[in-house]
Amino acid sequence: MIAGAQKDADMPRQIVMDSMGDTRFEFNSADAAAVTEALARFKQLTDAGFTAAVRKGSGSSELVRHFDPTVDETLFFPRLRGG
Repeated sequence: MIAGAQKDADMPRQIVMDSMGDTRFEFNSADAAAVTEALARFKQLTDAGFTAAVRKGSGSSELVRHFDPTVDETLFFPRLRGG
């Protein structure tokens, strides 16, 4: 599912993984309101325990703790729960 006003391959996106699959949010990094919304989503997800990672290339990623609107793709993974 893609959420957002525009769909463009050059726009940064946030991908939220969950038990149902993933939800994608694209935003225009030149639009202050869109960046503010993406920052709020980043904070909401990380505060809820999601791990944020930035894709660095084919098959690799790096954990991040701060929002960067210039990153092409940020992935959010739910915290693993033990039993």
